[in-house]
Amino acid sequence: MAAVSMDESDLDVIIIGAGVGGLYAIHKLRQQGLKIRAYEAGDGVGGTWFWNRYPGCRCDVESMEYSYSFDDDLQQEWKWPERYGTQPEILRYINHVAERFDLLRDVQLSTRIKTARFDSKTNLWTITTEQGEAVSAPYCIMATGNLSTPRFPQIEGIDDFEGEKYHTGLWPKEGVDFSGKIVGVIGTGSSGVQSIPLIAKQAKHLYVFQRTANFSLPARNAPLDPEKERKHKEEYVERRKAAYSTPFGIAGYPPPDKRAAEAEAEERRANYEAKWAEGGSISFLFAYKDLLLNKEANDTASDFVREKIRATVKDPITAELLCPNDHPIGTKRLILDTDYYETYNRDNVTLVDIRSNPIEQFTATGLQLTDGSAYDVDAISFATGFDAMTGAMRDIDINTDQGNNIRDKWEDGPRSYLGIMVAGFPNMFMITGPQSPGVKSQMIMACEWHVDFAANAIAHMRKNGLSRMEPEVSAENGWVTHNNEVADSTLYPLANSWYMGANIPGKPRIFMPYVGGVEAYTNKCNDVVANGYEGFSLA
Repeated sequence: MAAVSMDESDLDVIIIGAGVGGLYAIHKLRQQGLKIRAYEAGDGVGGTWFWNRYPGCRCDVESMEYSYSFDDDLQQEWKWPERYGTQPEILRYINHVAERFDLLRDVQLSTRIKTARFDSKTNLWTITTEQGEAVSAPYCIMATGNLSTPRFPQIEGIDDFEGEKYHTGLWPKEGVDFSGKIVGVIGTGSSGVQSIPLIAKQAKHLYVFQRTANFSLPARNAPLDPEKERKHKEEYVERRKAAYSTPFGIAGYPPPDKRAAEAEAEERRANYEAKWAEGGSISFLFAYKDLLLNKEANDTASDFVREKIRATVKDPITAELLCPNDHPIGTKRLILDTDYYETYNRDNVTLVDIRSNPIEQFTATGLQLTDGSAYDVDAISFATGFDAMTGAMRDIDINTDQGNNIRDKWEDGPRSYLGIMVAGFPNMFMITGPQSPGVKSQMIMACEWHVDFAANAIAHMRKNGLSRMEPEVSAENGWVTHNNEVADSTLYPLANSWYMGANIPGKPRIFMPYVGGVEAYTNKCNDVVANGYEGFSLA
């Protein structure tokens, strides 16, 4: 495609990404009379729910919570069929929202952004696409997502494998039939845990190559109870407000008032048993108020889940390999599953420990481990995760005419103010950026919060004749320090998680999300605005 330039007045805001956050940004900014366009790499909207089509893909937040709150008619009318939404159902919902609010007319699909550059003389962002199109606007919103850059392992010979290769984050739309095939799944994070039980039911034999065992809890998914749905919808307005006064942005879970050590052993076990039977991660982490703060308290919960694994998996060697022993429960994102541990009791499933015996290379027919043992497979599913939180933005050459570049700025780890803006990059807003609670909260609520913040800031600037906004370096430094101090006061840094970038070789080990809780975070944002956008330079 030949280069195309639009008149600088054609757009007010450029949005990169048409997932949950990008679509809401279209709706919100359109209400302000702004001219916007969203650019999306996929040939459909939905973000993570567009790309992640692997078997068993399901949300780990209950359906009645994981939805937009900006339109009450929408949330009253939409009917979720199950307690936890499946990928197809959530994508259907997102497309329904896009159609209902006529959002697609401001989305340009199948367009990947190559560069984004800010010009301080004109106060304009100019993006260029891989097709050669150039577009400018005063404001740029990065709705690029936190888990949108799939990662393949850096292992010799990966291109030599002649069988079928899939990544859970790039799953074919038409699906995959593994019937009669010998399959290897590499990775036991969330996508691996969710897909393994279903792949096992199809495959002739399934080899699961596990480097790190992760904690998984039963989802207890079921058809949504009509009475629960009715009551929830009746209370929707109050529940949405209440969510902002919680740690994870999800209402309906009474905060614990007791430390784990304050309960007798029998009482504690009964509490964990009740949480296990209930299903879900928020309820379990709310068993006691110090589970993510005190290692001894956490050990009581971790030991309980390890006991459940050993009681479920019949082979004691396999059971022990599946017991996480290198991180406290909850310090990696807790996984919800349906029959994950039970799957290892099947005759056609073999767990392969690649921590003690790593994969050395791929071959034309499979893969070979360090000790020389070989596994021939017909297909490999890479459940190897993402370059989380920063990968999608670093894939774009984001720079300014003052010599700033986001790759250089974040070389030693991401830096931001409130996870919303970055010093040195004026008029660029991030949706659920690093150092915000995004991935540690109900993501749709987090997207709405950040879009509202950006939209209100833009409205404030336009009303007051201002053309440029960016964080002060001192405010950004203070927020980064605060983010790290909060993380260090918890058990989170004890885990080599994607929260720390530990799944990407060479990526700096910096704890990226804000774990001080949604309530503390939104209070801080409100104070910043009330104090005239304190910490921001407006000109």
